[in-house]
Amino acid sequence: MYRDISALEEAGVPIIGEAGTGFCLMEGYRIPPTMFTEQEISALLTVQKLIRNNKDKSLQESLGNLIVKVKAILKQDQKDMTEKLENRVIVFSDKKSEGTNHLIAIQPAILQCSLLKIKYYSKHSDIVTERIVEPLSIYFTKENWILIAWCHLRNDLREFRIDRILELTRLLQTFKDRDFIFEDYLKKLSEK
Repeated sequence: MYRDISALEEAGVPIIGEAGTGFCLMEGYRIPPTMFTEQEISALLTVQKLIRNNKDKSLQESLGNLIVKVKAILKQDQKDMTEKLENRVIVFSDKKSEGTNHLIAIQPAILQCSLLKIKYYSKHSDIVTERIVEPLSIYFTKENWILIAWCHLRNDLREFRIDRILELTRLLQTFKDRDFIFEDYLKKLSEK
């Protein structure tokens, strides 16, 4: 019983223990019925394996927390299946480049059109520059996350490898949304 109560608490369910009464849910709290198919669980665990190798610690941590909550509400046969699957789905990765810790901070900045101040290391010129950028999109290629942003220093659209962003600060200032469409961006690149 205590293991089940602990699993519910890990999933964020507010359990109250009262002397003489036992355990109960916090008043007004309702647990929505949640059921997962085998395919949904498999997809989530596969994504977790891929994310573990994507080199962004902030994303790994957030997804790890989500997986713990999902596992806490699974039936025992589903828990057994997830354990078996975790041991049999393997993702290899070239770990030569450094990991990042900025992805979770960049995503809301893109959605809310918040300016970012970054210290960026350019491997080509071997210098660090401070820049104000308008984050527009991110994508993952091969082994690195890339930020596409309007750079105020260069007054141009630029790509920044996220693992080369040494410091990142989300500013209070916002920018006018540029209605960036990734497919159009790729098309323009291929025309050059």
